[in-house]
This record gives sequence, structure tokens and C-alpha cells, in this order.
Amino acid sequence: MLQGPVEISGAKNASLPELAASLLTTEEVVLERVPRVKDVETMLELLLELGAEVHTGEKIRIRAQEIGGEPREELFSAMRASVLILGPLLARSGMGEILWPGGCSIGKRPIDFHLDALKKMGAEIQQEGSRIKARAKRLKGERIRFPRITVTGTENIMMAATLAKGETLIENPAREPEVKDLALLLQKMGAEIGWEKDGLHIEGKESLGGAQHRVIPDRIEAGTFLVIGALSSSFLLLKNVYPGHLTAVFQKAKEAGVDFDIGENWIEVRGGSSFRSLILETEEYPGFPTDMQAQMMVLLCFAEGESRIKENIFPERFRHAYELKKMGADVEILQGKAIIRNVRKLKGTTVKATDLRASASLVIAGLVAEGKTVIEDIFHLKRGYEDFFGKLRKIGAEIREE
Repeated sequence: MLQGPVEISGAKNASLPELAASLLTTEEVVLERVPRVKDVETMLELLLELGAEVHTGEKIRIRAQEIGGEPREELFSAMRASVLILGPLLARSGMGEILWPGGCSIGKRPIDFHLDALKKMGAEIQQEGSRIKARAKRLKGERIRFPRITVTGTENIMMAATLAKGETLIENPAREPEVKDLALLLQKMGAEIGWEKDGLHIEGKESLGGAQHRVIPDRIEAGTFLVIGALSSSFLLLKNVYPGHLTAVFQKAKEAGVDFDIGENWIEVRGGSSFRSLILETEEYPGFPTDMQAQMMVLLCFAEGESRIKENIFPERFRHAYELKKMGADVEILQGKAIIRNVRKLKGTTVKATDLRASASLVIAGLVAEGKTVIEDIFHLKRGYEDFFGKLRKIGAEIREE
């Protein structure tokens, strides 16, 4: 039985673009509640190698008075969010160079949308193998419509547009809380940004200033612990939560029979319930997040009847299902859909983590499976969850790292 309080960390997916935004100004940017995860460490190393001064502690302080340099290739291959430095570099210095970004293997995640939008804003872009070079005397405001909604694309172009000449309109921006948190930081730095019915308006400025900002809580970590609490016959109090960011997750959790209450900045979740089957589709915000699909799949293994998950964001993001099957899950993958049938129990065995959220789903499965579960390649988990194992141990989980 797991029991006790869990402090939810700041959002990794808000912190990374906000760290990149520090490149837009010569003044100091101070960020609070940045999670200490591997992706954040990688982004800080990128900033250092670009010439920024970085001071870590309870707060992270960055001053990019002069920028230049060529960061190591492995920093770009370590995470997809490395692409987020391109827009700020190009807008501030007139040139930017990156290597093709890496990250989790969850399907196609092209950066062509970023590059095409920057070209429309006046950038000249050359690609030499895996190296991408961009130049522009000064970007100009444009009307941008992405072929489909993209979170990092919206963030990159929004940052670039803050120093462009004239107004930029992104007609179909991503509206995730992490995108809006970045916009709030940019506004504190002096950017003119407005969310309207026709899209996201950014009026370019000659320069931006410094700012201090507190990163929003990680809604995906909160959702992950919601599932852990529901499955583990426990009572968990999740603290430092913005419940408004989790509406779609709450809706499906209630539909499945999860027992929980919501407060102003907390969630109480009680385990021991019986679960009902669901039909679930991942969608752009405010729909059900793709980053919660793997965790919810574990819960649905114990739901009566047959559940179905359709993955609309990354149709190939089902590699965790094959690992869950090794533990006894009854899951069938057919053309971007998962069919999950009820099982009475999962059994511990050796499985392999294939990406960040798959890692979390396998930890959840291991917590409720009979016997010992060994998860290989768990390094993926440390890219996005701060002290995940430490938090689990504090509420009673038996976990050992080797």
C-alpha cells in the first residue's frame, strides 16, 4: 500500500522553451521551480556552450550577454527540445545553427514546420547532412499556418517573432499550458503577445529585457501519480497541481471509476476501486494528452470489459504495449489503435523502457505486478521526471536502482 503526500515538480515541457527564451535578451532571466531532470541539464549545457552565464541553485539564473559557439553534437542528439534554440538565436543574432534533434522514439516528429515558417519570415536555411544553418538580417512578421498543430513549432516561431519586424500571426497555434506559460514569460520580458480567436498575435520588438518567472506544475507528472494512486490501493495527496490543466485526464479517470477529489491546488486519490472500460483518443490540448496514453493503458488492463485507445498524435507510440504483454497484459495493436482487455493480474518480469512515458507506464505496472519487475534502459525516465524513485520510496514503494 502506498500512502502520503507527493509534491509535483515544475513542468519539464515548460522549462525547456523558457530556458531557450533566455537567448532572446542580454539581461538576466531567472526561473523558479525548474525540475532537475536530464533534459534540463542538457539544455543548460547547450546554453553554456553558446556563451551564456548559467547559475544553478534553488533558482536558475541565465544571462546570455554574448552568444556564439558550436555546442557538442551529442547535446542535440540527446533531446528533441534542442530545436528550440534555433528561433531565439536567429531572431537575436541573425544566425542560428543546430544539428538534427534527437529524443524519444515515438514516431515521426519532423521539424520541417519550424524551418518552413522561419523561411516565410525571411530566413535563408541550408541543410548539410544533419547540420541546419539559418541566416536573416532581421526576421519579418508573417501569417503562419502550420500543416498541423505543433507544440514546439508554435514555441519556436513565437520566440522568433518577438524580435521580428512587424506582427506575426500564428493561425493554428498549440494552446497547451506549457505554450501559454512560455508566452507569459515572454510578456514579462517585454514581448507583445495576444491570444485571439483568429490565433496567436506577436508584435515584434527591437529588444527584450530580463524577467523572473515561476514554472507551472507538471500536469503529466500529476496525471502519472493519479494513475499510481488509483491502482495501488493507496491514499495519495498530490500537491502543487493546477487542476485546470488536467480536465481531459480527470474526465476519463472519472469515467473509468477512479476515486479522487480536486482542490484549488491539490488532488486526493484513493485506490481500491474497480475500473470500467473506456474508449479514449489522444488529441491536442485541451484533449486527452498523448503523454498520458501509456500510463492510462496500464490502468485499463484492470478495467472490466474491453477498452480502446486511438493514438492521434503519434500513431506509432505503442511500443510499451509489447512490454506490458510480457507481463501478462492482453493488448492488441491494430493500425494506430490499441485494444485492451481485462486481466486479473500482471506478473513481474524483465522489460525494456523505450521512451520517457513508456518508462513511467512500466514502473506503474511493476508497482502492481506480482513478483519482481526489472526495467532496463530506465535512463529515459530521468529525462522527464524529477526524483521519481525518491518520491515513490517516500510513499512506500520498494524500488532499487542498479
